[in-house]
Order: sequence, then structure tokens, then C-alpha cells
Amino acid sequence: MRDEIIVRGARTHNLKNIDISIPKKKVVVFTGVSGSGKSSLVFDTIYTEAQRQLIETFSSFARRRLAKLSRPPVDEIKNISTAIVIDQKRMGRNLRSTVGTATEISTYLRLFFSRFVTPFIGPSFYFSFNHPEGLCPDCKGLGKRIVVDINLLLDKEKSLRDGAVTHPDFKIGGWSWREILVCGLFDPDKPIKEFDDKELHNLLYAEAIPIVKPHGAGTYMKKYEGIAHRLERLYVDKSEDELPDKRKDAYQRYFLYLDCETCHGMRLNQRALSVRLEGKNIGDLSRLELIDLSEFLARFSTPEAAPLVNKMCSCLGHLIDIGVGYLSLERPVSTLSGGESQRVKMARQLDCDLVDMMYILDEPSIGLHPKDTEHLIKMLNELRDKDNSVLVVEHDPDVIRNADYIIDIGPHSGIHGGQIVFTGTYTELCRADTLTGRYLRNHRQQTFQRKPWTEFYEIRNATLHNLKNLTVKIPKSILTCITGVAGSGKSSLINDVFMHDYPDTILIDQSPVGKSSRSTPVTYIGVFDLIRKEMAAATGASPALFSFNSAGACEKCNGMGFISLEMNFLDDIKMTCDECNGQRFKDEVLALKYKDKNISDILNMKTGEAVDFFENKEIRKRLNILAEVGLDYLNIGQALSTLSGGEAQRIKIAAELHRHGNIYVLDEPTTGLHMADIDKLIAIIDKLTKNHNSVIIIEHNLDVIRHADWIIDMGPGGGKDGGEIVAEGTPEDLANNSTSVTGRYLKSLLN
Repeated sequence: MRDEIIVRGARTHNLKNIDISIPKKKVVVFTGVSGSGKSSLVFDTIYTEAQRQLIETFSSFARRRLAKLSRPPVDEIKNISTAIVIDQKRMGRNLRSTVGTATEISTYLRLFFSRFVTPFIGPSFYFSFNHPEGLCPDCKGLGKRIVVDINLLLDKEKSLRDGAVTHPDFKIGGWSWREILVCGLFDPDKPIKEFDDKELHNLLYAEAIPIVKPHGAGTYMKKYEGIAHRLERLYVDKSEDELPDKRKDAYQRYFLYLDCETCHGMRLNQRALSVRLEGKNIGDLSRLELIDLSEFLARFSTPEAAPLVNKMCSCLGHLIDIGVGYLSLERPVSTLSGGESQRVKMARQLDCDLVDMMYILDEPSIGLHPKDTEHLIKMLNELRDKDNSVLVVEHDPDVIRNADYIIDIGPHSGIHGGQIVFTGTYTELCRADTLTGRYLRNHRQQTFQRKPWTEFYEIRNATLHNLKNLTVKIPKSILTCITGVAGSGKSSLINDVFMHDYPDTILIDQSPVGKSSRSTPVTYIGVFDLIRKEMAAATGASPALFSFNSAGACEKCNGMGFISLEMNFLDDIKMTCDECNGQRFKDEVLALKYKDKNISDILNMKTGEAVDFFENKEIRKRLNILAEVGLDYLNIGQALSTLSGGEAQRIKIAAELHRHGNIYVLDEPTTGLHMADIDKLIAIIDKLTKNHNSVIIIEHNLDVIRHADWIIDMGPGGGKDGGEIVAEGTPEDLANNSTSVTGRYLKSLLN
């Protein structure tokens, strides 16, 4: 039938040869525990095949310049449409890309100013900070003056020979270090603090001092360029992702971003900024929060300007409805969170006129307050009502409840998942004997005992970003949840202010886990070294032999376990290494055994099996943390690149939680977690607080919030309407507080 996507024999990753029919032009939610196979079916099978078939319609010339996609391991997929993924990936890190350029609202605004605002100065590109006719000549349209932090660049107690220049490009023994020692302009053994003003200026800012020195039979000639001047020239106009990987950290660390003194951060030249509408130039409007900008523009919908104004207000309305109305057009996309990036992408799609598309969304509720989740559901329905199919991988009960059709994958994770355990409506799911169904039936039936507190950490007079001179007490040795709508100031208060005031805090945030094919769970949590030492002690061999990244690696595949064959514009083919048969190690290493197991056998063990296998207490302790966060089914040597988003998040929590610290800050730790997995997370948090650790969680998930001992609710809105403490207290206190939006949703759950 044409009104269904038909999948036959899907075997991607852990999928067990599944057959499934998915209704088209409906909101279909795929749920199930983390690692059950949801992403394998939706992204790695359906989406990949849709993309592959689309790319195959292009010429071979075009295909050579596009991503290489292999046919997924599936017998047949019928009736798929062109697919668009709306995911949590950042929208780039280019310094010139902003919310305005990404949504094209800035394009319409430039056109509006060029056509309908006096004085008329020229075409729309005269108002563009990415065009020579519009950009500020001093900052080149960046709005920032990027300068070297001299205090960080120079250790003034040292001489040049001893490494006074701390930047990696000038490390001791390196080319730049040797060059500066022999240039003859400075005393290499004189501490920097003894340099006079002229010497210091030349060291840092000289533009071109000629150097002529005899060299062998000839003459060495060069121009010396000051260190700071050189670094600014090399880096000033590059975005982070344009830099070599090794220089990215240095780029971020050694530079200060100051507002351009000429354009005051507006990026445009004075000609563009001289054009004003009711006293506001285009730079002023780009700084307004989207809610305020929409209200401002709506007043100028004259018959001539109406098409442009209506288009801008429509785009702005979608962004406001999805909960990012606190952003501004000038906000760089590199500063958006994953959730904010996804919501901006989604709002942009609502103005797309294409129909019969297949939209695929990866946990769109992440980062959303329950209030904003209602707007998300409305947007999903709008995409569907334009005759599109909407496939959503999701754990949020409200999104699941409002789906037209639900596909539950399980019954468990990893090798114990990969099966279709339920298909049907929400009402039918609540009666089903699946993990998701049982949770939806029973999760409200809980009682809680709040831990009292007397000691606290204090933040005083916080004014960062939108914080309004906040003073707040954060209890010690209990679980505290920081809640509030997106943009209310939660991260500013905790990640910025609190972390600055209490630097010993251990932060577990949403930054990605490294996904090298050589990284494994045991290398990530730091237990592989202990395992190799245990193997070495038992066999008398060197620990280096038991590493596939070192001496013991198979020489043919370099410890990868496979050989990759490049096929020009076709996909690379990965073939199991015939030397080691995919085991990654040399034969002589595989012959060495500990308890009748070689190193390859051990790396293929499940976490739970490995905990029982080893007698070393520290190894057992660290592996057991993986089991405690619900990853007992993972192979301990499995490549991190094969983990789902939820698994990657939990392995990061596991890596952090084995450390001994008194304060933990968790930033939305429920990302990618099924409702049942959240119970495991809460159990770990309980263990921390029982050991008198203080746990602070920034969270929207109501199951975690209702479990808290204390809540600090921020708001009342986002952006300029946030930055205040709306309510404090136990979950019961918030539920009875009429001013708290969070309390309103919490009340229905507690009751």
C-alpha cells in the first residue's frame, strides 16, 4: 500500500531481521530503552536508504562530491519519500553565521531596509556584514575585536629561552622558539619583566623588522613579525572549524573577544547604521529579542511592505512558538545549544512549501520545558498537516501521548533488543506488556521522602547575562534541581556563576563523547590500563603488548580489526583483517591468557560478565559503575562510535562518577534516556547524596524534578523576562505555588 512505508528484513546493528509497516502522513513516535535499536531503524536504515536512493539519481560527477552512503542491511524498503533530518547537531561554528542568517530573517530585514526605510543608500547587500559594501572596515563584519590575551601569552618571570611565550606554536625546541632566540633582536636570557617598553612592543606588535644574518656561504634574510601581531593575523578572521585541530584549543584560550570600538559590535559600517526606522537602525533591531522584534515589525505592515513584513513575522512566530523567542538575530549559531539548534531548524521547516516529505526528528523535546513541549507537539502536527510523514525518536511521555501511531522497540538494549514489541495507539500502549507500557501505567504511583538541609553554598549578587542581581542558597548534601523555561538563566547561574565560585565542582554536561573507532568503554573510563597491567602481571609480558594502539597491535590492520579499501566515488569497503581475523592483536599476544581468556576474549565480554571475571577491586569498582548506569550489556571493547546517544551520555556519567568529589553538576542528564533508564539514573544520584555529596541538576524532566529534595525555579520567562528566582522549596511547595509554571506541571504529576 502506498500509504505505508514498508520495511522488510532490517538487520542494521542489533535489529533482528524485523518487518514493519509505518503509516505515512502521520506523526509516528519510535520509543524504547536506550540502545534498543530505534536509531538503527529510523536513521541508519530508513533515512540512510532514502538518502542513498536520492543521491543515486544524481550524476556520477555530483555523487563524487557528496557523502558516501552504503545500502543498509535490509531486504526491502518501499514507499519512502525524500527525507529531511532535524537533529541536535550544531548549525556550525562559523563566526559569521547567526540566527538571522540561518533562518534568512536577516535577508528579509536587509531587503526591507533597502526598499522602505529612508535615507535610501543602495541595494540590500549594503546592509550585509558579510559583504564588502556593508561590513565594518575595522572588524571585517565580525562585530568583535579579537586580540591576544598578553597576560596569558607571556610568563613575565621567565626568559625567552626558558619558555616565556606560552603559546603552543612557540614551545621550547620548536621552530618558532628557535627563530626568536637567534633573530638577534632580544636578549634570550633576559626575563620578560625586565624588557623596556620598546623591546616589549617589538616582541609583541612589530609588523616587519628586517633581519639580515650571515648563514654558511650566504646570507639569511627575513622580516620579524611580533608574536601577538602574527597570532592575530593568522587567527583573527577564522572560525573555530576552519582551524587545524591541534590549534583549536589555543585559538579559544589565548584570544579575548571585545566589542569592536567602531561599530560597537553591530558588524556594519556607518553608512548602513545611519539608516533608521523610528530611531532604530538594522543593528539595533538585530539585538532585540525575537518577541520584541516581531512586535516592532508588525507595526509597519503597509500594503507595499506587507509581503516582506508578513514573511518575517511568520518566521519569527514559529521561533517564538517553539520556545526560543528569547534569542536575537545577531546571536551566533555557534553559541546555541543542541536543543536550540534543533528548534531553529524545525521552525525554518514550517515555512517550507514542499509536501509529501519525510521529516525525521531525534528527541526534539530535549532541552524543552513542559510548557514548550506543548508548542513542539503543535509544530509536529503542523508538519503532518502539510501532507508530510513525521518520524520522531522520543522518550517524552507527552510527545508519545500525542502521537498518531507508536512503535515500541525492545524489549531491552543491545543484543537483547532490536525487536518490534508493540505497534499501535497510545491507549493500546498503556495496556501493553512492554517496558514502556508498564512505565506509562505505573510511574505516578510513588511516594517521596525529602532530605532536610541546614548547610548551603551561596551565590551573591549574580548579574551575568540575564541574571538580575541574584542571591541564592544551594543546599549541601542533597539533590537540588534547577528548573525553568528555556533561556530563564539556569545555565548562567550554575554553569557560569556557581562553577566559577566553586571551581572544584565536577561538571557532567552535554559535550559529545569522543567517537574515535579506537575509543572503547574501558579506555574512556580509564580502566583499560589496569586491565593491561593485570594481564601483564599474570603472563609476565609488557602491558604495552595488550594494547591495540601500541606494541601488541596487528601489523596488517594497525589494531583496527579491518582493512579499509577505497573505491573512488563508491563507498569504501571494510574487510575483516585476514591476519588477525578481526581480533586486532598479534598472534603472540593472543596466545597469552589470563584465566583461560586472551585480551581479545576479554574485550568481547559484556560489562556484567567482566565484573564477575576480574578479582582486582579497582577494576571491578570501575566496571561496576558502567553496570550501575545500565550499560551492563555493552561489550567493554566496543567502539564508542557504535553507541547510541543515550549510551554515550551514560558512559560519560559513569566516567565522571568514579571520581571522589563533593559537588556534582549534571546538565540535563536525562538526554537520550528512556523512562525506565531514568530510574537507574535517580538510583545513582541517591547513592551520591547518601555519601554526603551535593548534586545539582539542571533539568526539565518532571520525573527527576519530582524526585528532588529542593527545587530552584527560574523565570518567569526566557531572555530579558527571565533571570529571577520564581520559587524555591520542595516539589510539594512548588506544586502549590501559583506563580511557578514548573509547579503547575509538577502538580498534575504529584497528584
